[in-house]
Amino acid sequence: MLRIGVISDTHGLLRPEAVERLRGSDRILHAGDIGAPGIVEALAALAPVTAIRGNVDRGEWAEGFPEIATVQLGGLSVHLVHALRDLAPEVRADVVISGHSHRAGVERRDGTLFLNPGSAGPRRFRLPVTLAILTVE
Repeated sequence: MLRIGVISDTHGLLRPEAVERLRGSDRILHAGDIGAPGIVEALAALAPVTAIRGNVDRGEWAEGFPEIATVQLGGLSVHLVHALRDLAPEVRADVVISGHSHRAGVERRDGTLFLNPGSAGPRRFRLPVTLAILTVE
């Protein structure tokens, strides 16, 4: 079994509750809007991290993060894109992870799992603070 922590839209705030929930993950995926240097490094203290850049990730510190990424985890192809509207039509993946909307959601379309972990950073738009755990068996 593979435990994948999925987080997005931290906007420079890594809550202690998020760190505790992500502890024990085999891998952590950050779907953008990291918000500040140091967030990914703090997550990397818990597990290996794949992170992409979101629309608020600007400046020299963010230049090393790609805008999209595809990783193979537990035999699945997992594609990360910050805003789902930017998903290229030719992308084929078992799982597509996005952020940006701050709304958590899970949906299966044409055999692909679409997962948005919501926002784990500062509360915005009266939405709850959320993240996701993806388990691959």
